[in-house]
Amino acid sequence: MVQSKFSVKEPQAKFLSRHKEFGFKDKSMMLRAAIDHFKQKLESDQLKKSADLYAELYGQDEELERLTASAMDGWPE
Repeated sequence: MVQSKFSVKEPQAKFLSRHKEFGFKDKSMMLRAAIDHFKQKLESDQLKKSADLYAELYGQDEELERLTASAMDGWPE
């Protein structure tokens, strides 16, 4: 595992010191879980933005809507 040195504010340090209350073996494990959670949230937000953009572009392109509708003809519902 790679080690990194970083600084946290006092309230963050106090929160990390409660790691056992939250079921973590140590502060590092708790911090890794927080980073993973934050990473997933950012990726999810990016995916939602991308989907919203595609939906907006799709809604503005009548030809694409017709093409999609024609491709769906005959497919089971």
